[in-house]
Amino acid sequence: MVKVKKSDAQYGFNFDNSYLKLPPIFHQKQQPTTVSNPNIVLFNDVFAAALGLNTEIDRKQSSQFFAGNLLLSGSEPIAQAYAGHQFGHFNILGDGRAILLGEHITPDKQRVDIQLKGAGRTPYSRSGDGRAALGPMLREFIMSEAMHALGIATTRSLAVVTTGESVYRETAYPGAVLTRVAASHVRVGTFQFAAATQNQQQLQALTDYTIQRHFPEVVDTDNPPLELLKRVIGLQAVLIAKWMHVGFIHGVMNTDNMSICGETIDYGPCAFMNSYHPETVFSSIDTNGRYAFGNQPNIAHWNLIRLAESLLPLIHASEDQSIALVTECLQEFPNQFFAYWLAGMRKKLGIFNQEEEDIKLVEDFLMLMQKNKSDFTNTFRALPEESIESTAPFQDAGFKNWLTLWKARLSRQNETFADSVVLMQSVNPVVIPRNHLVEEALDAAVSNNDMTPLNDLLSVLSNPYADLDYTSKYTLAPAFLFDEQYKTFCGT
Repeated sequence: MVKVKKSDAQYGFNFDNSYLKLPPIFHQKQQPTTVSNPNIVLFNDVFAAALGLNTEIDRKQSSQFFAGNLLLSGSEPIAQAYAGHQFGHFNILGDGRAILLGEHITPDKQRVDIQLKGAGRTPYSRSGDGRAALGPMLREFIMSEAMHALGIATTRSLAVVTTGESVYRETAYPGAVLTRVAASHVRVGTFQFAAATQNQQQLQALTDYTIQRHFPEVVDTDNPPLELLKRVIGLQAVLIAKWMHVGFIHGVMNTDNMSICGETIDYGPCAFMNSYHPETVFSSIDTNGRYAFGNQPNIAHWNLIRLAESLLPLIHASEDQSIALVTECLQEFPNQFFAYWLAGMRKKLGIFNQEEEDIKLVEDFLMLMQKNKSDFTNTFRALPEESIESTAPFQDAGFKNWLTLWKARLSRQNETFADSVVLMQSVNPVVIPRNHLVEEALDAAVSNNDMTPLNDLLSVLSNPYADLDYTSKYTLAPAFLFDEQYKTFCGT
């Protein structure tokens, strides 16, 4: 039985749970399932301090809270309901293994969700056990913190606690609970769920709540639901462009995995691309390449259309007029995405101003990388190097010709080459969570109870743009054969 601790000032949590004001259909109260022997194996001290939490609390005692054995006063645990198109197929879903403890108000008055992932069965678990294995929870910690360091909007990881119990998938694995922090867990799938109830009052309640929490500036506009859609479209255009700039592949862009507030959420079979190819897929369940690297903008657009469909009853009394209004908004997504993507690619090439031929320069560079199986991260990072023309892959005739055109392009702007170098180094990372390094760190932690490789990797990834003296272990891509054989899994 979960116990409630009445005196919890030592932790620094300040709960205020606005989501509970929504109609009951959107959530169900659910206590976490207690575990036998919780132990904190990862704690994000820097992030905890930013949240206004006490980083000097006793780890053994606090592990009881981060495992769900102990509830702090003010927390009111619930499982959230939502729906989603999973690989294109619509399903009614919900938090099958995640429990929202409540919303923490930070010292600077920001509201964030505190969620336990892997905290036991909920009313939405279906046939699942509601538990999580250690490997996938450590993986989410690594990937989400790496994305944050790269400057990409994301949920964050606060703690990972082992449970002292095994979870069973194809075999037995150590169990774990991840504490995830998000601006909120309202998803496109949450709106799909509301629309599926065919109760306009419930849909209106969710829309009003989301606007008040995330987009208060649209409250007094002529059509707040339409303005909400526009804001979400803009945030997703920025987010997906940033994914494309660093070679990130989400792997499972179902509508229940698209956050309304524009954060990257649900790190399951995600990975970073090494050799550039737009058709790159690592997810073991994405057999048709629906969520391949180069298809992510199209899928984001598809997901946004599902959001627009859900909002139709609120946007205009006439369905035809409502469809016309959302269609006009949705048609802007490809343009917005392309503008953000091209602006970011200009920066990656050290370009400050705009010329019409820039898109061809970018596309030719990507085509050459694809042809030569060049490493996406390292090829961009190598551009400012003086010896670049004598290094692979730039000895290729196509690359040499491209370099001539690129240097000519830089000469047509007011900024110096030194200015371009500073710009490129600020947006082209030296290190990313390369797949083989992530797997090595997870294997050491799960199989050998050795957290040193994982902590070392986290330390390196915390400063990805700095030109530090990283060993080649962290900067070199693995042998090409590794990625050909590499598969990622959801971990559910």
